[in-house]
Amino acid sequence: MLLGKNLKYLRKGKQMTQENLSDQLGIKRTMISAYEDGRSEPKLSTLKLIGDIFSVSLDELLYHDIEKKGRKATQKKDIKILTISLDNEENENITMIPQKASAGYLNGYADPEFVQQLPQFHLPNLSKNATYRAFEINGDSMLPLPSGTVVIGVYVEQLTDIKSGKTYILVSETEGVVYKRVFNYLEENGKLFLVSDNEMYKPYEIPGEDVKEVWEAKAFISTDFPNPKDRNKPVTLEDIADMISELKNNIVKSK
Repeated sequence: MLLGKNLKYLRKGKQMTQENLSDQLGIKRTMISAYEDGRSEPKLSTLKLIGDIFSVSLDELLYHDIEKKGRKATQKKDIKILTISLDNEENENITMIPQKASAGYLNGYADPEFVQQLPQFHLPNLSKNATYRAFEINGDSMLPLPSGTVVIGVYVEQLTDIKSGKTYILVSETEGVVYKRVFNYLEENGKLFLVSDNEMYKPYEIPGEDVKEVWEAKAFISTDFPNPKDRNKPVTLEDIADMISELKNNIVKSK
């Protein structure tokens, strides 16, 4: 078990003293020293609180060498074999996932029969050396792109390739299929921050381990042209940074 080593590494990474951590956990400082030296093990309730403080799962805290291997969410995943559709000339189709099929896609994205039943099409000027998928977005969280817009994304093999500030379609256990502006904090806390371009929606975070697929947005198709009036002013990177800062403050306050 790697609890002691990981606890010490995470605590120092946050520039916390044993006294600081003991205050947050509501225990004596000597107990933190005992945990880190392997002389004692915390109760389950204390373990869960440690996990919340450092944004780490119990499995990662107890059994994954965070200092040596990095956060679990940043580990290279086995290359996934995507289920794709080909036309009569062996060219790869772009598979479209309509709004009504989004819920089923979470369970059927690896099922060839499910994928073949979805709409298929081609677009010019896209590289033939990549795999694309199209998702019909729902709601107004990404205005000025209206609900019903079809976003075409290119497949991203590794979560570590996500570039902060760009827009992606994420397929995850917790959120299903969502289109958001993503900020990569996998190294820091194993999570991704998802931000809407519509200021009315608060940003939120999801664990990297929950993400099944990532598609970087490359193009969109819409019968409604984006209307500048749908948004009072463009969202800048500074605006997004402020929203993330507010979210972090709320997380700290909740602890």
